[in-house]
Amino acid sequence: MTSLPRQAERGIAQRAPGRWIALGVLVLAVLLVAVDATVLGLATPYLSEDLRPSGTQLLWIGDAYSFVIAGLLVSMGGLGDRVGRKRLLLAGATAFGLVSVLNAYAQTPEMMIVARALLGVAGATLMPSTLALIRNVFEDPRERTLAIGIWSAAASAGMAVGPIVGGLLLEHFWWGSVFLINMPVMALLVVVGIKMLPESRNPSPGPWDLPSVVLSLVGMVGVVYAVKEAAAGGFTWPALAAGLLGAAALHAFVRRQRRLPVPLVDVRLFRNRGFSAAVLANLLTILGLSGLLFFLSQYLQLVQDRSPFRAGLAELPVAAGAVVAGLIAGAAARRFSARTVVSGGLAVIGLALAALTTITQSTGYPLLGTLLLLVGFGAGLSFTITSDIILAAVPKEQAGAASAVSETAYELGTALGIALLGSIVTNIYRDFPGPAATPEAARESLAGAVVAAAHMPADTAAALLRAARESFVDGVALASGVGAGLLLLAAGMAWFLLRGQKPISETVQPTATTGSVAHRR
Repeated sequence: MTSLPRQAERGIAQRAPGRWIALGVLVLAVLLVAVDATVLGLATPYLSEDLRPSGTQLLWIGDAYSFVIAGLLVSMGGLGDRVGRKRLLLAGATAFGLVSVLNAYAQTPEMMIVARALLGVAGATLMPSTLALIRNVFEDPRERTLAIGIWSAAASAGMAVGPIVGGLLLEHFWWGSVFLINMPVMALLVVVGIKMLPESRNPSPGPWDLPSVVLSLVGMVGVVYAVKEAAAGGFTWPALAAGLLGAAALHAFVRRQRRLPVPLVDVRLFRNRGFSAAVLANLLTILGLSGLLFFLSQYLQLVQDRSPFRAGLAELPVAAGAVVAGLIAGAAARRFSARTVVSGGLAVIGLALAALTTITQSTGYPLLGTLLLLVGFGAGLSFTITSDIILAAVPKEQAGAASAVSETAYELGTALGIALLGSIVTNIYRDFPGPAATPEAARESLAGAVVAAAHMPADTAAALLRAARESFVDGVALASGVGAGLLLLAAGMAWFLLRGQKPISETVQPTATTGSVAHRR
């Protein structure tokens, strides 16, 4: 039973002024990180023309940001628990804005790769800090569920807004402008955050273990790199070596955490069935979604001839569905149960992806828009409640580390989804029966085929584009089917593994003395 002092503490927190303004600051941070993850794809053709990177350098420009974020999230979550989440968030926001200038004015491919990696370091400080601060700002469980829903919707909205903002900027300015937009937003975040955000940290944090940081970084980067390489070129020796090194480093990381008196992340959290199920559901969801949405953007532009701006507008239903779902997810979980909402949301996404297997070159927007709306709605339901469950499973002193585990699953799922589903699309696409004069560059990507067609006679160009687009759409349809299977599998797992997990508003919150296992039905 909750003690009277604890109830009084919550009552004061509920009446504390400025908590919704503080949420606005946190939402601004996650929105910008999500936008920055999507605008580079639109800027890549312009960046390539200016910097002229090699194929390998171009891959590293695209991957350096996600590699570093995935490798450092757990470490930065633990650092925020120790030095203060507000302090880390504001320092990271300042660094994010400054490094964005370095990205915008990079003069060589090597400089751009370094700039993207540094941006990843700054980005890794933002995501776990935002969710952990929500855990501490909103003591009332029902308000916290709503706040997490808004936070989750902002992440989805950022992915949809990114192409729109990027498309507008690229139509009027040079490619560096997509990075310079970070400066004023981060400046606003820092100014308002200094005033409105409360500080929170673990009162007995222990030291920040540097060997754990190195093992986490090497392990995550090694595994993600191995999967990407294997998906692109098969199980080569470099891919196998990277995978073995990453797996060994992660194994050593887990063993070290179990021995440390105050670990960087308490791996015993995974004994909590709800925590493990929520993390796994997030990973599988993003794995099934990310690769498909990445190629759907290309479909809208290169198959249906939409401009970057119009393609971004076409993807807005994803954000709209996520926003609506995030606002009602908490109430739905209290009425129907957490596992019903999570597994139901995942099933909605899976069925929408299954419907996308019927996609053709001429599929009308009413169908596409409806399916994207369902995808966003299902994702908003699922992510809001799984984030709730993850935070409910830990004492507030460990909120940063738990949030970092959740975000790592998100980043890892993104990398694996683009690699695995991307390889399906790419492998099917490369075998299209084009004209005899089809250049090799046209078989590397649909964008390459569009560029090649511009320098061909009209009849040959039309035949090339028709064959390339048909093959690309076939690949997207098959990837949709695989994604649907992953999401329906995740829905089934969530139904069984989240059995008995209560919504956070009905849960006695764990403290450092009561343990980290949420009450079950």
